[in-house]
Amino acid sequence: MQEISERRIITLEEHYTDHEIIALYGAPATALSARLADFTTIRLEEMDEAGIDLQVLSHAPPGLQAVDGPGAPALARRANDRLRQVIAANPTRFAGFASLPTAVPEAAADELERAVVELKLKGGIIHGPPHGRFLDDKRFWPIFARAEALGVPIYLHPTDPMQVVVDAYFGDYAKTHPMFLRAAWGFTMETATQAMRLVLSGLFESHPRLQLILGHFGETIPFLLARIDEALARDTPMQNFRAQFTEHFHVTTSGFFQTRHCSAASKRSASTGSCSRSTGHMRRKQRALIG
Repeated sequence: MQEISERRIITLEEHYTDHEIIALYGAPATALSARLADFTTIRLEEMDEAGIDLQVLSHAPPGLQAVDGPGAPALARRANDRLRQVIAANPTRFAGFASLPTAVPEAAADELERAVVELKLKGGIIHGPPHGRFLDDKRFWPIFARAEALGVPIYLHPTDPMQVVVDAYFGDYAKTHPMFLRAAWGFTMETATQAMRLVLSGLFESHPRLQLILGHFGETIPFLLARIDEALARDTPMQNFRAQFTEHFHVTTSGFFQTRHCSAASKRSASTGSCSRSTGHMRRKQRALIG
C-alpha cells in the first residue's frame, strides 16, 4: 500500500458534472457548470495554486438520485465509464467515487462493485435521501452490504431537502433566501438526520465493517456528539451512539474555507478520544484511497 507523506494533500467532495446526467434535469449552463465540467485547465491550475495533489472526483448533487426509472442503471454505467476515462487521462491527479442508480438498489450495488473492481473507483456517493426515502429504508441496504464486502466507503452528500420539509421548515424563505434551505442550514439538517437514522436503524450491527463519509465537518454531529450520546442513552435502546458514530463515520472539512475552523477541529481531535479515533480512521481511509 502506498504511504502518504505529511505533504501530500488529497481532497474529497470535489464535484464534477456528467453531461448526460445533468441534461436529464435541465440544469442551466452557467460559469460554475463550465468549471465543474473542466478537467484539464482551470481545475488543474487551481489545484496547483492550492497545493492539492489529488482530487477524489464525485458527481455534483443531485446526481443520479434525481433519476428514477429502469434506465438509471445503464446511465450510471455510462457516467462511471466516462469518469474512469477522465481519471485514466490524469491518474496522478484524479481518483473518483461512483455515481449509483439508487432507483434500483440491487443494480446500484452491482454498479458499485463494477466501478470498484473494473474501473478502480474508490467508493460511491449518494446525494440526500434518494427518491423521497431516507437510507435507513432497508430497500437500500444491499448497497451498504456491497460496500462493506468491497471494503470501500459511501459518501453521504446533501441535496435539496424533500419538498415536504421545505414547505414545513423553510416556507417563503426558500425563495427569498435560497441558501437557507441549502448550504446555510437545510443541507446540514437533513444529512445529519440521515446519518443519525442510519445509526439508530441497526445498520451497523448488520454491517459492522461498513464505512461512511460525511462532509461539512460531519454536518455538525461531532460538535453535538456528547449531548446526542447522553440524551439517547437516557431512555432508548441506543446506548452507544458515540461509539457507533466514531467507528463508522469519517468526517471531511468540505465547505469550510477559513483555517480557524480547521484549527479548532484539530485541537478538539487532540483532546477527545472519540474525535481522535475519527481522525485516525480518516488517515487510514486516505491511505486506502490511493493504495
